[in-house]
Formats: sequence, structure tokens, C-alpha cells
Amino acid sequence: MSADVETLAAEVRGPVLLPGSREYDEERSGFQAGFRHRPAVVVGATRPEDVRAAVRFAAERRLPVAVQSTGHGIVTALDGEGVLVTTRRMKAVTVDAEAGTVRAEAGVLWGEVIERAAPHGLAPVNGSAPHIGVVGYLLGGGVGLLGRRTGYASDYVRALDIVTADGVQRRVTAGSDPDLFWALRGGGGNFGAVTAVETALVPVTRLYGGGLHFAADQPVDLLHAYRAWTLTLPEELTSSIGLMTWPSSPSVPESLRGRYVAHVRIAFTGSTAEGERLVAPLRALGPRLIDTVREMPYTEVGTIYQDPRVPHAYFGGNVLLRELDPAALRTVVDVAGPGAAVPCIVEIRHLGGAFARRPADPGAVGGRDAAYMLRVMTSGTAAPSTAARPVHQRVYDALKQWTVGRALNSVYHDGAPVLQEQVRELFAAEDFERLRRVKKLHDPHNLFRFTHNIPPADGN
Repeated sequence: MSADVETLAAEVRGPVLLPGSREYDEERSGFQAGFRHRPAVVVGATRPEDVRAAVRFAAERRLPVAVQSTGHGIVTALDGEGVLVTTRRMKAVTVDAEAGTVRAEAGVLWGEVIERAAPHGLAPVNGSAPHIGVVGYLLGGGVGLLGRRTGYASDYVRALDIVTADGVQRRVTAGSDPDLFWALRGGGGNFGAVTAVETALVPVTRLYGGGLHFAADQPVDLLHAYRAWTLTLPEELTSSIGLMTWPSSPSVPESLRGRYVAHVRIAFTGSTAEGERLVAPLRALGPRLIDTVREMPYTEVGTIYQDPRVPHAYFGGNVLLRELDPAALRTVVDVAGPGAAVPCIVEIRHLGGAFARRPADPGAVGGRDAAYMLRVMTSGTAAPSTAARPVHQRVYDALKQWTVGRALNSVYHDGAPVLQEQVRELFAAEDFERLRRVKKLHDPHNLFRFTHNIPPADGN
């Protein structure tokens, strides 16, 4: 170990690891098994001071820095260089029931917040998977489980603790630094290493929700029916539909094995009786292979989507659509349906409602006028992107005339260079330039590396 790294290790309570050891490989791994960082140094942070030491170490040597909690949204910017800061050990959670807020350190998962908030009759504005990290989700915007009622999760952030490129720990609020506060809520991990976040909770204790699985022998008909159904819904009901071929595995319910299936996911905060009435048109579409829609406590919301918990390789992206054109749905199925050149998972999420309303102090999230988000993903035991990329692109091309942007949290990087044109698609043009100005002010040497990197603005 070099003298420089030995000095760093003496400042840090957590592990400081170099390539070539089993501990290094374990520390840099995450949920995304297909793509990993290959940094020169990994720092396993246990406290904000560890993060500050790692950032100072990198800044003094002009080394790039990336931050990783669970590794769901893995980046590959660190390829043989730089410092990777892992935050999974920073797990403090504090609920302030009177203020209706929670403070979560950078390694906290949404499931931990759900459990801590529930005894107070409160819930976070989390997404579909409770095993996702709180901080990364909020930095990317957050298309929440109840989003048509609550809007983007990042709009609920009240304060962030962040180590900026100068190695200084800052508490950022709308009053202390409005530009940085704006950028951090939707601009991703471009501006520093967030060590904790304070975000508002909502008074929700239960909902009517779950999943309806249908045999998708006629997937276009099902998509048309889902689209028509969404046009009738109140904002209190947030839903999506996913289409995929299930593996023939003993771990899969027998009724789904080897079949191409449509899975409609429902989260409704109104009464059970009203939920039954709203869902009835879907149930009338035909026999359900599985029907789990029911009254449930909020602590069970992870059962609605049943997102996988086992690390695996995956690649995919999304488009935000101002409308869901019926004719285009045929093309989506033709390209990415059961006969696709590579296995694809297609998901359509119903947006609108509170997603489309700008709060008094919005963050940098783009595409707020979208009515739907369409995602395409391909997974496998090895990096699947080479064969999948052109198939996915054909779907996005077919939807171009209705596309108003892309959602940052649902762009899954595959290690290929990300072009600036792709980054610009995530934000309104004026917001992208504002983000560049914030980047230049707080990270002029582009120390912090993120999948969709925002370059500092040119000039003074």
C-alpha cells in the first residue's frame, strides 16, 4: 500500500481497499452484477468524516470520485482510476413525527424508513422496491409508488448534508443555497457526496393495492385496455403494466413459468370499496393467473411490484411520453414483445396527476408534462447490452414523436460512453444550462463522476 493510501486509511474508520483482494471485489459490488466500478481505491465510509477524507484525498490528486450505496444505478466511470466511496454502512434513521420528516444517512434503504415511519402513521414517498437506497433515488427524482397523488419524491426533500469537491461538509437547504438545493433534487450525483438527507413524510398508513397477472396471448389488446382504463382514473390511483416472459424456474409460481405474462400493479389510497370498483374493469378482462390486489398496511407495499432482490445483470432505459398512442403500442409489441430478438421486459407507468404539477420550489426533474413512462429492459447472467441496445432503440425511435424526455432513475448504464446529447434529454434546455453553472461553481474540475455526467459550464 502506498504511503498516500496509508495516510488515508489512518483517517478513515471504515476499510480502505486496493485492487487484488477479495474484500476489494466485495466492496465494489452491488445489485447490478453486469457492470462494476474498477477504482484505484475503495473507501468504505462509516461516517461523514470518512467521506470528507476520501474527497479531500481525491481532490488533492485530481482523481475522480464516485459514490455507491446499493449499486442499483451502477456507473462505470471509474475504470482503473479514482476513488469509490461506498456508503452502505451509514445507516442512521431518525423520524421526527411532529415535523413529519425523516433524516436518513446515505446507506439507508426505503424499507428501513417505511418500518420506522409506520408507528407514527406516516410513510415515505418511496418507489416500488423497498430495497432501493434513499439518497440515490431522491437525487434522481423518484417516480413513486403513489406518485400520481404525491408527485416526484425529490420535491419532498427539505435538506441535504453533502461533501462538495473542496472537501467541505455543507447542509444545503432552499434558504442556504437555492441553486445547489435545486440541482441536487433531480440532477443526480453530479455535485458532491451526499451523506444524509431530510425529507418529508406523508400521512398514509394503508392502501388498496397489489398485482393482477394475465396470460398475455394478445398483448396489444391488453395494452389498449390498460391505456383506456388509465384515462378514467383519479389521482389517488397510481399503476403500471409490465410484460415479460417468465423463466421456467422452480422459484417462479407454477402458473407463470415459461409464459408471456402481463402484470398490472395497483396502488390506491382511497377506500377498499372504491378500489374494488375501479379495478373491476381490469378483472373483467379475463381470468387472472394471480390476483393479489387487496387492502394492505403500507408496510407491505413491497409486495405490489415484487421487484427482484437477487443481484443480476440488466440493461435498459425509458422514454417519457405526452400520450400513449394506440397505434404505437403495436410497434412496441412487435419489436420488444414475445418474438423479440432478445428477451425484453416492457413496462408502462401511468404518470400525470401530481407528477405534472410544479410545486412552489421544484427541483431539476425534467419531463413533468409526461402522461406515461415506457421502459424497456433486458436482463441476463452476463452483460446483456450489446444485443439489447439496438432492439431497445427501435422502440424509442417508434415513440419519438410523443417523447418529452427521459427519467434519470430509470436509465440503466451499460458501460458505453454516455453522449452529452443523451444527458440533455433528461432535462429542459434551460435547466441543463443551469445545472452546468451549478457544476462549475461547486465542482469546476469535474471531480464527481455520475453515469450521466453534467460538465461544468464554459467560461468564467
